[in-house]
Amino acid sequence: MKHILTWILALTVTTVAWGQTIFTTNATVNSLIPDNNQNGLATSLTLSGVGGPISSVTVSVDITGGFNGDLYAYLVGPNGGFAVLLNRSGVSSTSTYGYNDAGFNVTFSDTAANGNIHFYQNTLNPGGSALTGTWAPDGQNINPQSSPASFPAIPVPTATLSSFDGLSADGTWVFFISDLSAGGQSTLQSVGLTLAVPEPSTLAICGLSALSLVSIQRMRKK
Repeated sequence: MKHILTWILALTVTTVAWGQTIFTTNATVNSLIPDNNQNGLATSLTLSGVGGPISSVTVSVDITGGFNGDLYAYLVGPNGGFAVLLNRSGVSSTSTYGYNDAGFNVTFSDTAANGNIHFYQNTLNPGGSALTGTWAPDGQNINPQSSPASFPAIPVPTATLSSFDGLSADGTWVFFISDLSAGGQSTLQSVGLTLAVPEPSTLAICGLSALSLVSIQRMRKK
């Protein structure tokens, strides 16, 4: 049975100049991820009053210890959307077990300059320590217990954070992580979400602008 940790969290809200409101919420978890157990650990984050449509989502994750190549993690939204954040980093046809670094203290963003996290050692090798920085999610919607040969040499991400764009943020988000091989146990320290949605006033202005254009066009036709 999955371990469920439910958090109802206060939001940090920031309004930026170009009409986006940024909502940030974090949960301190500090729980061991069950070793060699596909049932894993699920953390729920419940949001209300945010609305939508979502224009972007980033995820921060702090994991300590363990063996990075064992880990599989995803995010599910309350109104649809599914993003694979980790899928056994480093696993490939030439690497059965993936990377042996211990932990992640990272932010996931589809537009991260570091690129896809699956082969992060091609960009940054932490030398056995926790990986840091901002990375694109793995995004490969492949059964993590598949043969290593099923993981392509160049990742093909189909389950990314953009899957939440256009949806409402309100409801329960679920972050799930599992350790799929024995040896080395990781701890999920915390997980956080940052969501951008248009300001209500911006949506209203856009609506009024559209109505004004229609009115002007009708007047010109008379």
